[in-house]
Amino acid sequence: MNQNIINARVTFRNSPIHILEQFTIRDIDNAYEQFKKHSGLDECVIIQTCNRIELFGKSKTNNLNKIMKTWASLTGLEEEIFNENVEFVENQEALHHLLKLTSGLDSMVLGEEQILGQIKNSITSARNTKASGQHLNTLFDKAIRIGTRIRNASGIGRGGISVGSMAVKLAEENIDELKIKKILLIGTGEVSTLVAKSLQRRGYAFDVTSRTIERSQAFCETMGGKPIKFEEVLSAFDNYDVLFVATTAPYFLVTHERITEAMKGKNKGMMILDLSNPRTVDEKVATIGGVKLMNLDQIAEMVEKNMNARLNKVKTVQNIINEEVSLLEASMKRLDAEPLVKDVFKNIENLREKELQKALQMLDEKDEKKIKIIDELTRAVVESIVSTPMNNIRKASEQGKPDLVELASKLFDYKKQNQAD
Repeated sequence: MNQNIINARVTFRNSPIHILEQFTIRDIDNAYEQFKKHSGLDECVIIQTCNRIELFGKSKTNNLNKIMKTWASLTGLEEEIFNENVEFVENQEALHHLLKLTSGLDSMVLGEEQILGQIKNSITSARNTKASGQHLNTLFDKAIRIGTRIRNASGIGRGGISVGSMAVKLAEENIDELKIKKILLIGTGEVSTLVAKSLQRRGYAFDVTSRTIERSQAFCETMGGKPIKFEEVLSAFDNYDVLFVATTAPYFLVTHERITEAMKGKNKGMMILDLSNPRTVDEKVATIGGVKLMNLDQIAEMVEKNMNARLNKVKTVQNIINEEVSLLEASMKRLDAEPLVKDVFKNIENLREKELQKALQMLDEKDEKKIKIIDELTRAVVESIVSTPMNNIRKASEQGKPDLVELASKLFDYKKQNQAD
């Protein structure tokens, strides 16, 4: 491609949420303006979700340093942190990644639908601010259509559930009127994100705590929930009816002693779901009256049964993507020839119009019917002559033969025309 398509991303796959949060771009409209002004990108689209911040861009030459500097200036981060967290791919790899996104292969929960809507919103926003143009608009429109087709054909989005949503489902099944109960989420990592997403989607209020209040606050800004100081929570388990524990610690955070104390002043039960690996809830807690404890192994076993059907479809989806990405790449390469093709058609049409008017004046023709016949005749002759070489130029572009496109530009004096304009 004469025009390079790039993708720079920070995602849940290589960065925990408290790091990911730091890369968030707060003012999207301003970001588009800055990227187009300073990064060397002609077009760009920003995708932001709780699990990823991604930039897709188009330019003739890629300058990763300029892109990272612009991103750093928007977030206030040091440029060094980008080297540790940002993945960068271009052209075929960038197209392949976008198809994985739209088809649900790169989501935290395989096949989830939400990302498709978020991508549609992102390209709409980029279009509205004129940040994207012909290349990225075409790319995203095609990728969304392909992703939707893959989902429908494979059924990858049907019947799946994550550890987080399974844990929330179990809480719903075991606790009456969960909406009026007090819920606490301990942790701000990947599994906590899944729990928070599920709680938020179902409309449950919940508190969040982590090692530092800053981390809890950053998590809640993205995922919802109310941040609570860690120290306050450890001595106040009696305030809660459901605990989701998804954190890492070399010792038990939720001890037999703390829960025994908490249950003294409660006249109702408590459910504790330990989603940590290794476990951070003392198993002896299960022996306390009124307490129901479930651990990650039990929940993961339920999820595994649910996910097997989905996992069997991954290879099918990967094969479809591999076939589609080469077609998508050809479509993008073809766009490189379009300015030349349009310019040639426009110039020839202008010449045709001029010569037609001359001929009609010489003939002193006034009959509208005859004028229409002559007009259609000249148009058909021009199109039959020009269409074949123009289609060949498009094919040359699709096949990655920029030399032929360059030669055609010289033959049709394309660059000179542009400069004259």
